Amino acid sequence: MTATQDRPQGDEAHQDWGVFGRPLFLDEEARALSRVGVVDIGSNSVRLVVFDGAARSPAYFYNEKILCGLGAGLRESGRLNPEGKIRAMSAIKRFQRLAQGMGIPPLTVVATAAMREAEDGPAFREEIERETGLSLWIIDGEEEARLSAQGVLLGWPEADGLVCDIGGSSMELAEVRAGTVGKRITSPLGPLKLDGLKGGRRGLKEHIKPIMAGLAETMGTNHKRLYLVGGSWRAIARIDMERRGYPLHVLHEYRMTTRAVTETIKYIRRNNIEEIRAKTGTSAARMALVPIATEVLRQLVNAFHPREICISSYGIREGLLYEQMPERVRARDPLIEACRFSEQKDARMPGFGRQLHNFIAPIFKARQYEKMRLIRAACLLHDVTWRAHPDYRAEVCFDNATRANLGGLTHNERIFLGLALLHRYKNSREGTPFAPLIEMLSEKEISNAEVLGKAMRFGAMFAAQSPDQIASLRYFPKKKHLVLTVQQDGEDLFGEVAQARFQSLADSLGAKAEVIHAKA
Repeated sequence: MTATQDRPQGDEAHQDWGVFGRPLFLDEEARALSRVGVVDIGSNSVRLVVFDGAARSPAYFYNEKILCGLGAGLRESGRLNPEGKIRAMSAIKRFQRLAQGMGIPPLTVVATAAMREAEDGPAFREEIERETGLSLWIIDGEEEARLSAQGVLLGWPEADGLVCDIGGSSMELAEVRAGTVGKRITSPLGPLKLDGLKGGRRGLKEHIKPIMAGLAETMGTNHKRLYLVGGSWRAIARIDMERRGYPLHVLHEYRMTTRAVTETIKYIRRNNIEEIRAKTGTSAARMALVPIATEVLRQLVNAFHPREICISSYGIREGLLYEQMPERVRARDPLIEACRFSEQKDARMPGFGRQLHNFIAPIFKARQYEKMRLIRAACLLHDVTWRAHPDYRAEVCFDNATRANLGGLTHNERIFLGLALLHRYKNSREGTPFAPLIEMLSEKEISNAEVLGKAMRFGAMFAAQSPDQIASLRYFPKKKHLVLTVQQDGEDLFGEVAQARFQSLADSLGAKAEVIHAKA
């Protein structure tokens, strides 16, 4: 994400939104994307997702998955699994009725490897269309790769590397860089298709090896990051979290090293699968494919040598939503758009977050852009949990930031944002249950989050409207000097509580506090 992507452009530039840009929810074209339903008919699962909310960073209004196993036995029979067809048809009919009940536009329905490869795939497509009236789009492997990569771009506009989407019957690869999808390829390396190969683990290894070598030759191996999409990869990531005792159970943006992947594969092989399944909450059907998926992942990592491995919860379904976005919507920062929508929907005074940001921004003027966007996000979210009980509001704020469906955030940034919002409502973090998460931050990050929280705590109570119009802050970091200049019409607002919170802010900076009372 670059600093220019959240600035007003074109016909928006005349609007007085400053660094925040014009909100997308005021845009007619973006509002058309506020509720979109997608059905993904995969080789292993059939899923309905209904997106809602901020067009650039949507929430999941509804999300349901049925593990139908359409592609089970496809390699041997060449046909779709008969039981899987019955379950898939039942799921699609249910999803259609649900969508009608939600009053959403016609569903977008796509089918992937099993439907395109099975000899009875076209006939099953006709049966679905005849019985439901839905239009079904069977996509080829390269198109599946492109859409999955677009899903990654929805959550990571700055994504740079190789997207690997594993389904039941296939595995796709696609390059992403500078907001675009480049070269892409498909392969028959889905766990359902590999299940039942002769020769056990050795036979599986020897079968995968030449295919993976061909993929590496075609796609190249000089990629910064490997973005993993698909249920089997997410299941392995959950196991990696369990093995490490990782405290933040959010899969999106979870990162692994190649060494961690190797250790987790060893962990899976030497432990009881059922015990691992119980610890991670993975379904039996998904866990049955994990041993096969681990061999694919082992060879994938060995062939491509990525510097970093990232888990993406966004894939083909999000890619279909991204497909419908105009370019100017795609260019927006997903974090800021999601926070702005949350403020509009849940805050007591929508719009105050921008005024609060303008008031406290001088304290952070030397911070780099990435930190400034976190400051903006915090100001937009500072009041969205006001309905929570006062005794728990700080904790609810922390949970909201660390676990919410927010794109464009690393795990450390989630925790930083959560800690800042905690300090928005609470001076001390002692006694909160978040110590294992907070320990993931550096001492400097913890200190900066506390400063941001206390700056919001002071600014939000100093004035109920436009604090930036009645006072100004200046900070001199070398001299450790914090100055508040209060205009004459703001004198009555600078009462005892405001004075105490200003002093607390200065203390968090290790600075001397000074108040200047401006004359008329």
